[in-house]
Amino acid sequence: MKRLFISLYLLIVISFLGLGWTLDTLWQQSGVDNTVDEPLHALAAMLKPLGKPERQQLLRNANQGSRYPIQLLDADQIALDDQQSLTPNKIFTTQLNGHQLMQFLRIDQQVLVIGPLEADPRAGLRSLFTLLFYLSLAGVALLWVWPLSRDLKVLRQATQAFGKAKWDTRIQLSPRSQVTSLATTFNEMARHISALIDNQRHLSNAVSHEIRTPLARLKFALALIPRYFDVADNNAAQQQFLEGMQQDVQEMESLLQEMLTYASLESAKTGHNAEPCDLVRLCRQVIERVQPLNSIPIAFETNETTVSYLAESSLIERALQNLLTNAQRFANHHIVVQLTMSNTDVLIAVHDDGEGISKADQQKIFTPFVRSDSERNANKGFGLGLAIISRIMQRHEGAVLLNSEPGHTCFTLQLPLPPTAQQSST
Repeated sequence: MKRLFISLYLLIVISFLGLGWTLDTLWQQSGVDNTVDEPLHALAAMLKPLGKPERQQLLRNANQGSRYPIQLLDADQIALDDQQSLTPNKIFTTQLNGHQLMQFLRIDQQVLVIGPLEADPRAGLRSLFTLLFYLSLAGVALLWVWPLSRDLKVLRQATQAFGKAKWDTRIQLSPRSQVTSLATTFNEMARHISALIDNQRHLSNAVSHEIRTPLARLKFALALIPRYFDVADNNAAQQQFLEGMQQDVQEMESLLQEMLTYASLESAKTGHNAEPCDLVRLCRQVIERVQPLNSIPIAFETNETTVSYLAESSLIERALQNLLTNAQRFANHHIVVQLTMSNTDVLIAVHDDGEGISKADQQKIFTPFVRSDSERNANKGFGLGLAIISRIMQRHEGAVLLNSEPGHTCFTLQLPLPPTAQQSST
C-alpha cells in the first residue's frame, strides 16, 4: 500500500510539473505580441509637433504597414461615458465586445484611435493547450496503470489455472512490479498447497499399501475359522489363532493412530498451545518410561539443573520417545541422551552405537512411510516416527538434525530460544 501510494503521488507531482513547464514553454514560443502601447506612444510623439495635414499624411503611410487600423479624430468626435475622460499621454482602452478592444490616446485637440484589436488572439490556442495537457496527463496515467493491469492479469490467469488443479502454477513478475509481494504470497501459498496435496496423495498410497498386509491376514484367518473351531480339543491352536487376529487388528489401529498424529501436526505449524516446561525433568521422565522396554542402558548427560522452555511438552516427549525407541532398536551396547544449551538453541541429542544409516537413506528418512534398508528394521514400524518428529520440530520452529556413520548415529532436536532468552544468555 505504501509503495503504491508513493509511486502514484510522485507520478502525479512530476507529471504536473513536467507537463506544466513544457506547455508553458510552448505557449511562450507560440505567443502573438498584442501589445501596442509603446508603438502608440511613439507614434503620438511623432504626430504631436506636426500640423493636421502632415499628421494625416503620416497616418496614411503608417496604416500601410500596420496590422491594425489607426485613425486620428477630433476630440469632439469621441463620445465616452460621463465617468470616463481622455488625458494626454495616457492610453484609454475600452472593450467593444467579448473579443475586441479599442485604444485611445489624446494628442492636443485630437485623439489617436487604434483598433479594433483582438482581445485574446490565442483563445483557440489556449483551448488546444488545455486539451493537450489533459491528454498528456491521461497518457502518463496509462503508463502507470498498464504494467499494473498486466501483472494483475497474470495473477488472475494463475489463480484460474491453480483452480483447475494445475498445482505447479507459479507467478514470475519483475522485482519492480507493484504487486511483487502479492505474487510472492501466492507462490508460497501454491507451494504449501501443492506440498499438502502431494503429501495427502502419498499418505493415501502408503496407507493402502501398509494396511493391505494385516487386512489380507485377517481375511485369511476368517476363512480358516471353521477349520480351527470345529475341533473341540484344539484349544491351544484356537487361542494362537485368535491372538494372531488381535495382533493384526492392533497393527491397523496403531497405523491409524500414527496417521492421525501426523495429520494433526500437518494441519497447523504455529499457534500451538505452548506452556513452560522443564526440559531436564522431561528428558528424565521419558528415559524412565522407555528404559524398561529394552535392556540396553540409557544414560543422561547435562550440565543444566533446569531448562525452562515454552513448548507443548506432550509433543516434545513424543519426539524424544520416538528417537529413544528407534535407538533401542538399532543400538548395540549403550544409548546416551545429552541436553545442552547454546546462545540461540536448546539441543537434545540421542546417540547410539548401532550400524548407522546410509547416505542414501539419510536424504529421505524423514519422509512419511519411508524406512531404512537396515536388516534390523525389516518389517518394523510404519515409517512415520521420524516424519512425526520432523513435524513436531517444525511446529516449534525448530529442526531435527541427523549425523550418522558406521558405529555411531546421533539425532538432535534443535529448539530455538526466544530473542529475550538469547540476550540474557549472551
